[in-house]
Amino acid sequence: MKKMPKLRVSGKAIAYKNGVMKVPDHLIIPFIIGDGVGPDIWKASQPVFDVAVAQAYQGRRKVFWKEIFAGEKAFKKIGKWLPQETLEAIRDFHLTIKGPLTTPVGGGIRSINVQLRQALELYACIRPVKYLKGVPSPLKKPQDVDMIIFRENMEDVYAGIEWQRGSREAAKLRSFLKKTLGVEIAQDSGIGLKPISESNTKRLVRRAIQYAVDHHRQSVTIVHKGNIMKFTEGAFCEWGYQLAREEFSDQTITEQELNEKFSGRCPSDKVIIKDRIADAMFQQVLLRPSEYQVIATPNLNGDYLSDAVAAEVGGLGMAPGANIGDHCAVFEATHGTAPKYAGKDKVNPGSLILSGAMMFDYLGWTSAGELIRKGMQKTILDKIVTYDLARQMKGAKEVSCSGFGKAVTQNICKLKK
Repeated sequence: MKKMPKLRVSGKAIAYKNGVMKVPDHLIIPFIIGDGVGPDIWKASQPVFDVAVAQAYQGRRKVFWKEIFAGEKAFKKIGKWLPQETLEAIRDFHLTIKGPLTTPVGGGIRSINVQLRQALELYACIRPVKYLKGVPSPLKKPQDVDMIIFRENMEDVYAGIEWQRGSREAAKLRSFLKKTLGVEIAQDSGIGLKPISESNTKRLVRRAIQYAVDHHRQSVTIVHKGNIMKFTEGAFCEWGYQLAREEFSDQTITEQELNEKFSGRCPSDKVIIKDRIADAMFQQVLLRPSEYQVIATPNLNGDYLSDAVAAEVGGLGMAPGANIGDHCAVFEATHGTAPKYAGKDKVNPGSLILSGAMMFDYLGWTSAGELIRKGMQKTILDKIVTYDLARQMKGAKEVSCSGFGKAVTQNICKLKK
């Protein structure tokens, strides 16, 4: 088995002292190019990041990029889809940013994204979804969309506890369920388990509420299917309310308290904790998006919901995302590998670019993050966009993936003059 080459890179890694992240001014950031369109969007995005940092800090801060490997490139180099060296590098440097990675449907390897989240304990998938003016949207008032979705990452059906139809394990489990619990499952079934725990639920909801408090968001909505799955998703809802009472009692109120004690008017120093059934929530984010600022939800609900809300602001090409734990974070393009467009310099790199802005916010380099978002906004208002947006915009100038990245960097430079 080949070994991953060791690369020498200038700069320093993030450090933690007494649980507090310390970010050096000359920072090493590992990156994973990704599969399919990954090389295209990385080539378009990296110059945006470098220009934003240079313009924001005038040489006082700098990023030193270190490539690490996962997916097809890793498999070709050393015969592993997710090398141990890659996991160790992310732990050592405490973060990475990556393009999309191949995930076969049905058979083949297990999702590399899921493996990363599980191995690195990245329990919160965080997806900010905010409308940028000028982006085509199916909504009448897309400017009302400004949500951040906290999706639990470790459990639910994504825990990967399942057995194939016809396997000995599936037969044993069916037999056990029938004999011990009186539960009948069809013989030709694949079987999966759906664990949702109090500990994982509470740390996810804690992060969501803390975000709302820190960023002066009006509400946190717990989204679940507890009317049907009472002891998993129903418990998720109950544990979420419990966490709010136990740890944020001075900063939060429930919807019931809002109506009974405050006549429906929320005090400026309080965050409303509420919950919605998952299927009803899909209607709510279409009809009343302004009522939802922060969402906390189990894994599968969050997967569906984050993509659905992204469609309201231009699609996954405009949706950033990150998987974050207590001492580690992976920022990523939220779309797939789109293999039919690989190497064609065509797709929208906006998801990765905005994920980079999100990464700089996480690091405390907020000026760089803000420049990236402003550069993106100006480029879209100029109607310089990739094909996915151009086909929906009258009078748009369609550009390549790299052309869009170049336009964003030029606009960042103009913003600082």
